[in-house]
Amino acid sequence: MYALTVLPGRPGSLEVRELPEPRPGPGGLLVDGLAVGVCGTDREIAAGQYGTAPAGRDRLVIGHESLGRVREAPPGSGFSAGDLVVGVVRRPDPVPCGACERGEFDMCRNGRYAERGIKELDGYAAQTWCVEPDYAVALDPALEDVGMLLEPASVVAKAWEQVERVGGRSWFAPRRVLVTGAGPIGLLAALLGTQRGLETHVLDRVTGGPKPALVAGLGAEYHTEDPDRVFSAVRPDVVIEATGAGKLVFAAMAGTPAYGVVCLTGVSPAGRRLTVDAGSINQEIVLENDAVIGSVNANLRHFVQAADALGKADPRWLAGLVTRRVPLDRFHEAFSPQDGDVKTVITLDGPG
Repeated sequence: MYALTVLPGRPGSLEVRELPEPRPGPGGLLVDGLAVGVCGTDREIAAGQYGTAPAGRDRLVIGHESLGRVREAPPGSGFSAGDLVVGVVRRPDPVPCGACERGEFDMCRNGRYAERGIKELDGYAAQTWCVEPDYAVALDPALEDVGMLLEPASVVAKAWEQVERVGGRSWFAPRRVLVTGAGPIGLLAALLGTQRGLETHVLDRVTGGPKPALVAGLGAEYHTEDPDRVFSAVRPDVVIEATGAGKLVFAAMAGTPAYGVVCLTGVSPAGRRLTVDAGSINQEIVLENDAVIGSVNANLRHFVQAADALGKADPRWLAGLVTRRVPLDRFHEAFSPQDGDVKTVITLDGPG
């Protein structure tokens, strides 16, 4: 079988290699890979910025936005041959820390977790892969063309869960959400906002391409104006920040009414400096009982929540998020962003 591999830390080392077909451990699933989504994390690993190969190996099979079909499933696993399945990304650390011990491995305290396709475990960008049943989620067959969206949707499901947990410290009845960024995370955050019955707004700088129509397809409002003006006009009770852009992060912190909750899901690049009025932001957060939280990764329950959300969504709308599909032997195209991209997918069922 063929897989997309990289030498972590070495730019330009991404290549398809023929590897022995894996065999599952006791009780594990053998899965035929169908497709894998490509995101900024994959591109950063390919650029040599981070990533860790499995112990004793030089190369890492990348890919964490998985989609496959079960070929073999042992009795009692809860899965059957032919099931559409997605693999969870993170695994708890071996110590374990208190969070991992309690199943909250997305909140690992000591950093010794492992992640498929990122840190110490091979990923899902392979024509065949294995996964433990406890780290697999079955999908509705109707999601066969878009199931690789489950992993980013799980990140969003966790973000919304955290917003609601923080809001639940007092009476919380949000009416409006503003999502900053109309990439896959932002658009899926908007989807879950509309599913919660909230007035949903999305802010992005792109004026053309598919993004405005995708937002309109949710019954949400798309904005491209100055961020401060948008925050002032919308006055969102909840902000899901999905860009990592410093200006938007600070605008979000100052842009909510009293008891606003801001969830940061985008990662800001280091080294860029902004001049901000820290005193005013401090006053906004303290005097209005606001909250700013960070959220990343997901555990099994968030994947399950995301599967439920995707199952309720309009499949035509979900299909619109996947703007490019490239075969495994043309993987380089997936790592070169193009105008109009939302989600790029590598298909795995053809030759390597």
